[in-house]
Amino acid sequence: MKLIIGNKNYSSWSLRGWLACKQSGLSFEELTVNIDGDDWQAMKRQDGAFQPSAGKVPVLWDGEVVVWDSLAILEFLADKVGRDRFWPKPDDARAMARSMVAEMHSSYLALRRNCPMNIRARVAVDLTDETKGDIVRILGLWAEARARFGKGGPFLFGTFSAADIFYAPIVSRFLTYGIGVPGFAQAYMQALWEHDWVQQWVEAATAEQWTISQFEVGGAKGAGA
Repeated sequence: MKLIIGNKNYSSWSLRGWLACKQSGLSFEELTVNIDGDDWQAMKRQDGAFQPSAGKVPVLWDGEVVVWDSLAILEFLADKVGRDRFWPKPDDARAMARSMVAEMHSSYLALRRNCPMNIRARVAVDLTDETKGDIVRILGLWAEARARFGKGGPFLFGTFSAADIFYAPIVSRFLTYGIGVPGFAQAYMQALWEHDWVQQWVEAATAEQWTISQFEVGGAKGAGA
């Protein structure tokens, strides 16, 4: 398999796809591209090179199979290796985890725009009321997951799962912008941030030389990443 991802410092969707590949336990080749660079723009125009993904990242190639979108990649991998590797086993926990992942996948636009992922930065921003609402909602979901299903470990559903994969970029955002969170959330964020795979990603993001001005404070107009 080959996974094509964008800038590790900025691309939250790429982080999710990469963590899903790591969680699968399958071997994969990683190709990182600068989504703001001329090379990436040229590669997207090559006939068939990244189709039918329309040049979006992440993209997973598995032989003749092409999967794009981080949630689709996770589900494709779950089909290959078994769903229990990604999702909690009890029906009630699995239902909540699926709902949380789906909500993360489709929601929190204000937070994405106000606080784009930027792993290297440690800055303060003025939070909009809509962003504050997103943060309150996320913390509420984390609290419920931890209270109901988190007894078996430090992650949202105890052991590392699809929910942690999808909320990992939120943890990054909260750290970047110094978002104040209650103690239970601090403990969860520390556990996730110290996970070996997350630390591998953070180290690579820190070493990147690319900068995308629109995702830097003062230039963020919309966080597609």
